[in-house]
Amino acid sequence: MGSIDILRVGESNAPELGTLDPDVLRYLELSQRLLVTDNRASMPAHLEAHWAEDRHIWGLFWLRPRIPIGQLAQELLLVWETTEVEEWIDQLEWIPF
Repeated sequence: MGSIDILRVGESNAPELGTLDPDVLRYLELSQRLLVTDNRASMPAHLEAHWAEDRHIWGLFWLRPRIPIGQLAQELLLVWETTEVEEWIDQLEWIPF
């Protein structure tokens, strides 16, 4: 098993802060990265448009409000240790589960 590689929008090798949702989704698809977000305002419509173009995502985890960072880390580690990346293609899930 490799190591977990986490990027945040705005970091080097990641989309810049302010990148529009459709561009973030394309970046994630091309780089084969799963998205963890609390953006339920604009992302759902952009995700539907992404799928309508016959595009894919490598998974998306919606964050529940006020999740402690330690619990988020534990949930992500659990996913990393117990599943295969292909299981998450075009899947949506809430964290915590």
